[in-house]
Amino acid sequence: MAKKQTTSKKFDIKPEGARIEQYQGEIPTPRLKQFYREQIIPNLMKQFGYQSIMQVPKLEKICLNMGVGVAVSDPKNLQAAVNELELIAGQRPAVTRSKKSIANFKLREGMPIGCHVTLRQARMFEFLDRFVNITSPRVRDFRGFSDKGFDGRGNLTIGIKEQIIFPEIDVDKVNRITGMDITFVTSASTDEEAYALLKEFGFPFRKA
Repeated sequence: MAKKQTTSKKFDIKPEGARIEQYQGEIPTPRLKQFYREQIIPNLMKQFGYQSIMQVPKLEKICLNMGVGVAVSDPKNLQAAVNELELIAGQRPAVTRSKKSIANFKLREGMPIGCHVTLRQARMFEFLDRFVNITSPRVRDFRGFSDKGFDGRGNLTIGIKEQIIFPEIDVDKVNRITGMDITFVTSASTDEEAYALLKEFGFPFRKA
């Protein structure tokens, strides 16, 4: 019996270095990330006396949570909230579902009642840049955010009453004013270090 001849296929594989250079050229480094490396790290090391760069606290992620209680009676409000949060964050949010049933509110376990999204890396820095420099000044009678929202472990949570303060939202297309909670998660071990980190980023805290 004659043996079957096997043909080997050749694949053109580009060098890994070439792919990395291409991606680096297309995705620029966020402005605040570069500012953190060049300005914030030296300032915090001098302020708190850190011996190593690894001790300097950093911003790990930003979580946006929007509760939509009226979605129990009208699911269209939830879809609108998901679309608006996607415009704000630049990332598709996940739907939050109830963990238990509450008869007084006609709420059953597993019903969708909100949405949330978590931002990391480049999208996190870009959102913080827009929030500090563009969004915050659009708040009505804005005097700064309170520093009492720290949880004791270096994380800050603030409440936003109206989603229309974000320039990505078209006011004419908004059917319902909805608020949200924004949590800034840092690697700081104390609230004092987290406050100093966010202050260096230009976060608008309320003056005492």
